[in-house]
Amino acid sequence: MSKSPQDLQIAILGAGMGGLTCALALAQQGFKHIDVYETASDLGFVGAGIQLAPNMARVLDRLGVWKGIEAEAVNLEETSVRTGASDSELAHVALQYIEKTYGYPHMVGHRASLAGGLYEGCLKHAQIRFHFSTTAENVTFGARPTFTAVPRDTSQSPYTVEADVLLGADGIKSNTRVGMLELLGIQAGVQDTNQAAYRIMIHKDQIQDDPELLELINSNKVVRWIGEKRHIIAYPVSNNTIYNLSTTQPDSNFAAATNATYTTRGSKTAMLNVFGDFCPKVQRMLNLVPEGEVCEWKLRVHDPLPTWVHESVALVGDACHPTLPHLAQGAAQAIEDGAVIAVALAKLPDTTPASIHKALKVYEKVRKDRAYALVDLAAASGRALHLGDGAAKEERDKQFAALKEGKGPVPDKWADADVQRNIYGFDCTKVTEEKFDEYFA
Repeated sequence: MSKSPQDLQIAILGAGMGGLTCALALAQQGFKHIDVYETASDLGFVGAGIQLAPNMARVLDRLGVWKGIEAEAVNLEETSVRTGASDSELAHVALQYIEKTYGYPHMVGHRASLAGGLYEGCLKHAQIRFHFSTTAENVTFGARPTFTAVPRDTSQSPYTVEADVLLGADGIKSNTRVGMLELLGIQAGVQDTNQAAYRIMIHKDQIQDDPELLELINSNKVVRWIGEKRHIIAYPVSNNTIYNLSTTQPDSNFAAATNATYTTRGSKTAMLNVFGDFCPKVQRMLNLVPEGEVCEWKLRVHDPLPTWVHESVALVGDACHPTLPHLAQGAAQAIEDGAVIAVALAKLPDTTPASIHKALKVYEKVRKDRAYALVDLAAASGRALHLGDGAAKEERDKQFAALKEGKGPVPDKWADADVQRNIYGFDCTKVTEEKFDEYFA
C-alpha cells in the first residue's frame, strides 16, 4: 500500500514561532509523525511585546489558538507619530477600520503569550513530540534527510534522526541554512545594518504616580517617537498592565563583536545618552529600567537567498528571511511560512522524494518574493523614520503634515493603508490552496 502524505515523518528544527506553527498546522492537516527538536531546555520566552497583525491572527484563528492569545492582548485603535525631542505630533492614524476591512483587529501582546498559545495548541496533538535540550548537527540533504541529535545531557549519547521532510526553523543563526548554502556553493552572508535595539517592559505599578505615563499604559494607542537615526515605538500589552518600548539606534556597542554575538548587556547611562535629547516623558520611562537590566540587541539581516529548498529540506522564518522590526512582521511572516508548508504537503499527490521537493518549492513560490519584499520595505521605512536635518527630512515631514489633512502616503510604512492592504489582505493558506496545482506542475 502506498504511503499517504499524512504518514510522512516530519522533523522540525527549532521551536520558535515558525517551528511551532509548522508543527501545529501539520497536525491539523492530519500528519501523524511530527518531531520538534529545540536546543533550549524549554520555550522560556522572556521576550517583550509583539504585534499581532490581521494576517497573523487569520492563521492563528484557523489553527484554533487565536481566542486565547487575543484574550490577553490589547486592541490598537490609533497610532501617533511624534517628534522625539518635543513630543509634538507629526501624524495620527485611526486604526478601527482594520478589523472591518481585514476581519481581525490589529492587536499587540506579549511574545510569551503568542508562543505559549502555539505550544499549548501543539500539546493537544499527540502526534507532535517535542525534544528539548537537543541540538541538531550535521544535517545531510537527500531523499531522506538526516541529522545528528545531540542531547545536552551528556549521559545520553548523540543519535541519528532520519525523516521524509526536514524543516529548518532554527533561527537567524541556522545551521540548516549554513549546510544548505555550503552544499550548493552559494555565498550569502549576514548584512550588518549598523542598528541595534533596546527592548523595555514597564509595569503598571512602577508608574502609579505619573499621570502622563498612566494615560499611555491605559490607552489603545501605539506611539512612535522619532529622531535622527533613532526611534522608539511603544504600546501597552498584557491587558494594559505592561508598557512595551522597543528602540532602534545606531549600533556602537557591537562594533568589535563577532558575527555570533547578537545581544549584549547594556549600560543604562549609555541608553539614556542615546535618547538624551528626547522629551521628558521618554526620559522618565527609560529611567525606570533598573541598572543591570539593560539588554541591547544587534539588528542583522541576511543577503537574500536564491533558494529556501534543497531536496526534502526547507528553511523557515528567520533561517531564510530575518527582517528589521520596522514593519512588525517578523513573527507573522514565520507563521505564514508554517501555514503554507502544511497546506502544500497535505496536497501532495504522492510521497515520492521528487513530489515532496516540488511541494516544498510551492511553499517557496508562495512565500519567498512576498517575504523579501517586506524585508526591503521594513528597511526603507526605517531609513525614512531616521532622517536627520535636510531636504529629505523636510519632504518626509510635509508628508506627515499632509497625512494630518487626510492626504497622501504615510512615511511610517507600518501605518500606511496601501501597505497594510498588501500585508494584511494576503490570505496565505487560501493562495496556497488556489495556486498549488499551477505551482506544483
